[in-house]
Amino acid sequence: MIDTFQQRAAALDAADPLASFRTEFHIPRHEGHDQAYFCGNSLGLQPKATRQALIDELDDWAQLGVEGHFRGRHPWMPYHAFVRDGLAHVAGALPSEVVAMNSLTANLHLMMVSFYRPTRERPAILIEQGAFPSDRYAVESQIRFHGFDPADCLIEVAPDAESGTISMAAITRAIDLHRDRLALILWPGVQYRSGEAHDLAEIVHLGHAAGAVVGFDLAHGIGNLPLRLHDANADFAVWCSYKYLNSGPGAIAGCFVHERHARTDRPRFAGWWGHDQASRFKMGPDFQPTPGADGWQLSNPPILALAPLRVSLEIFQRADIARLREKSKAMTAFYAEAIEAVLGAHLEILTPKAPERRGCQLSLRVRAGRERGRTLFEHLERQGVVGDWREPDVIRVSPTPLYNRYGDVVALLREASACLG
Repeated sequence: MIDTFQQRAAALDAADPLASFRTEFHIPRHEGHDQAYFCGNSLGLQPKATRQALIDELDDWAQLGVEGHFRGRHPWMPYHAFVRDGLAHVAGALPSEVVAMNSLTANLHLMMVSFYRPTRERPAILIEQGAFPSDRYAVESQIRFHGFDPADCLIEVAPDAESGTISMAAITRAIDLHRDRLALILWPGVQYRSGEAHDLAEIVHLGHAAGAVVGFDLAHGIGNLPLRLHDANADFAVWCSYKYLNSGPGAIAGCFVHERHARTDRPRFAGWWGHDQASRFKMGPDFQPTPGADGWQLSNPPILALAPLRVSLEIFQRADIARLREKSKAMTAFYAEAIEAVLGAHLEILTPKAPERRGCQLSLRVRAGRERGRTLFEHLERQGVVGDWREPDVIRVSPTPLYNRYGDVVALLREASACLG
């Protein structure tokens, strides 16, 4: 049966109109062959153009010193603007609604300073049960900072399926139940453990109808799904760039603020790079925010962190996020079919089957239990089949359309079969 899937994969790869993008990435090697790398959900692979982009900035620094701010190949003063259109493309936003800055959790805190404004009547934040720990820590600390008790004001929506997924019906019930107390709904675009994708526009609609602000953590959504943040009417969103945006370990993160908040008088933590550009260098004492997402910047942008993001976003603009999504749906469906046919007696796919309810990630659980699952994960890693493990018992496999092939699944099938019997 594996041979049949290998033949089908070869035909699909030969017909893939996006196949050439794989040649633009460094693929890690294992014993003389390319790894079957399925870990773009954790750290995306390095575009080959990234090295030269960094060298160019280092050379400009060496040769121009401070004049690199104005005379470099990509002048540093307006450098954050070089990634603006690319971010708008992958976020489904207006260019004025996006900015690259800081890290995801730092941006989440900055957003909550402005958009989590609890009152005695509305102190609560709604998140999913099992949220990524950094999100939960940030939310809990914000609740405490405002003098409220997370035991009362942090509302977690429990999964309503054995797979650990959360249906829209469950989200709707939770919002309806707590509607009079909700100050903020913070929800993932794609849940990190299950791989479940959520209907952002519907969540915004429900949240706003309940009187709540709605924001999103798009760590696993940006670069994975075609987002439409502006049209969805989200208040804010935050993301990292080291996963599907392939911008390197610890890469600069990003932020979306809807244009209706462009000139908001909501409180914010201010810094000089968020000051209006026209008067920033007059060094006045009074903060005048730049309209739009730029107004939440604190400091001048880190050029050596922005250069890899610029390279990556140029690739996304050439590939087009809509075309990548079409390949992703087809490739993940093929992987799911192959895993169920060959390994279904041993592995359970936790991620929803419906294409609109998942991105590229498939979350796998070994039916024989955690110990056997951990054994499989470590075996695959030794054999150059690289996914990742999330406690308590999930192996995440994410075929990424920019650089994965349909044929990469064959290594997974063969090695998992050898391990599981």
